Amino acid sequence: MTAPPSIEGLLRELTPQVLGALVRRHGQFEGCEDAVQEAVLAAAVQWPAEGVPDNPRGWLMTVASRRLIDQMRSDHARRERETATAADVVPEDVPDTDDTLVLLFLCCHPTLTAASQTALTLRAVGGLTTAEIARAFLVPEATMAARISRAKQRIKAAGSSFGLPEGAEREERLRVVLHVLYLIFNEGYTASSGSELHRPDLAHEAIRLARMVHAQLPEDGEVTGLLALMLLTDARRDARTTETGDLVPLDEQDRTKWDRALIDEGTALVKASLAGPELGPYQLQAAIAATHADAATAGETDWAQVHALYLILERIAPNPMVTLNRAIALAETEGPPAGLALLATLDGDERMAGHHRLLSVRAHLLERTGDTAGAYEHYRRAAKATASIAEQRYLESRAARLRP
Repeated sequence: MTAPPSIEGLLRELTPQVLGALVRRHGQFEGCEDAVQEAVLAAAVQWPAEGVPDNPRGWLMTVASRRLIDQMRSDHARRERETATAADVVPEDVPDTDDTLVLLFLCCHPTLTAASQTALTLRAVGGLTTAEIARAFLVPEATMAARISRAKQRIKAAGSSFGLPEGAEREERLRVVLHVLYLIFNEGYTASSGSELHRPDLAHEAIRLARMVHAQLPEDGEVTGLLALMLLTDARRDARTTETGDLVPLDEQDRTKWDRALIDEGTALVKASLAGPELGPYQLQAAIAATHADAATAGETDWAQVHALYLILERIAPNPMVTLNRAIALAETEGPPAGLALLATLDGDERMAGHHRLLSVRAHLLERTGDTAGAYEHYRRAAKATASIAEQRYLESRAARLRP
């Protein structure tokens, strides 16, 4: 049974809070996570029929605690220790502390792969079911269940304690948390495969989690920058496709469809993030997004500023995708040949070999130089290189206009 949207949203908000409190009290992530998922399922069935309890967080905590104790009682090898635990009164109250950030750190444990970190974060902190996560990443539910189970086992084997790491380790782990949220958002904003360009549920979940982290770390420039980047990017979503689902590139979008409330909020966050003493990759990407949002039309875009920001980003966080995007900005300021020359520096990068973005940008710049034959060939190759059906249709349509 699927809970109504208001109850579903409440459950997703409460899931990490209850799980965090339970893990802090009992110290076993896997058992606690299973118990909380059972409590959430029970709530999804009971609350629509019986009404949301006065203390929904306490209700979930009580039910999850009882489920966990039932699990512990059934473990014969631990009967003596668990019997003593089960004799305790099940707590009706829930501590006021919010352990969401601690839980995010745990789900993004460095022993896990990026795919496992993402799946576990969506399950434990986002409150998504295994089936929902599997659908989002187009894999069988059994495959995703196994991935999540292995992730929990690895955390258990690592002997991780439930608490925020200190000093340099905390900063390093926070960067991993932000990267995982960034990956979730990107998959939601531009799905890597499938028939739909967007997965709004994932994008919105990433924004919700980023808001949680920002609420606990409001002074962190990169946290603020990431939230700003998500809001400014998501603001364009309604203008990115036609009514039939075809992709609309940035320079052809109807900017009156952009969400001004998100743009205003994102722009304010960008200004706040840039006020600090240091600049990070998310702050710079957010500043670039704000520059685009500030232009009423594509022709009014301050491409010199965009290029300057990409140049700084390229220096502090070298990445072939950053160079590719700088090539687009360079083509706008110095002409397509300059952009193509910069793209040529990526040809030897194994990470970009056959990548549809490199092929499509080169096709676009070749078309602008008048090399229609070269552009046609690169559009066709780009269409074959992407697993996104929406992007395939767009690239094939561009090629069709140039067919010899």
